[in-house]
Amino acid sequence: MLGRSAGALNEIWYSAESCRSGESAGIRFRVDDNVLYGVIDVEESAYRGGPLPLQQAAEDAYRRIFALLDRESCPYLWRAWNYLADINVERDGLERYRQFNIGRHDAFVVSGRLAQGKVPAACALGTPRGPLTIAFMAGRTPPTPIENPRQVSAYHYPSQYGPRSPTFSRAAFAHLPGQELLFISGTASIVGHRTMHVGDIAGQTRETLAHVAALLESANGLTRSTPYAMSELSLRAYIRHAEDYPSVQAIVEAQVGTDAPVVYVQADICRHDLLVEIEAMASHTLGNC
Repeated sequence: MLGRSAGALNEIWYSAESCRSGESAGIRFRVDDNVLYGVIDVEESAYRGGPLPLQQAAEDAYRRIFALLDRESCPYLWRAWNYLADINVERDGLERYRQFNIGRHDAFVVSGRLAQGKVPAACALGTPRGPLTIAFMAGRTPPTPIENPRQVSAYHYPSQYGPRSPTFSRAAFAHLPGQELLFISGTASIVGHRTMHVGDIAGQTRETLAHVAALLESANGLTRSTPYAMSELSLRAYIRHAEDYPSVQAIVEAQVGTDAPVVYVQADICRHDLLVEIEAMASHTLGNC
């Protein structure tokens, strides 16, 4: 983590209901009457017998996740956070992020979850080392996908970005009794499907925040609550180069405000020419539920 967010920091999700803890097929999870949150770590070394170990690991991890969600009667995946080592490195003739996308896509196909409206909000970030780690949140009601008019839907990317398109929605609403959650996926400086402002951290940060604003506008046309504002978002900014942190922070604070909670993390982004990625979430109370 970078700047003021550096040091010990925990992300805690609270429930007003009693929770049950469990472990299944390597997934550690907690579940209440409406929501399941889990984490799985998968070592690629367990898949060395065939081609593209990361592809196999990703497919296996997601198939395990979907099996758990079905058993726990929380079949709808709302949000996924994917972390993998060396995300931009080419191995076995294919960039590792593209290997991951094949495995994730195949798991969605096998489980019958590829249809539009069934894919979650998500992000995929690179780490220096470690297992494939997937944290996820799911529920008993389907998410409402939200797309960005400034970007091509990820699952419609042309083949130049890999054999399989990334499997996620740009944002999504999830609904609980009396509550609406807004998840904005990891968002970067891509207009249409092309990277913009290559080598320009300030330009990429501004473009990314323009996408967040566009997603909020789309979300406000679908919300069951009052409109969402930039100033009420909780954000996480992933920055490729630590030395770019001051520039990113200054632009974020100028556009979102200094009171909004923002965590800055050093991480690799899913394309080698992307320097920053920002995700966000917010929650509103629903008075009629």
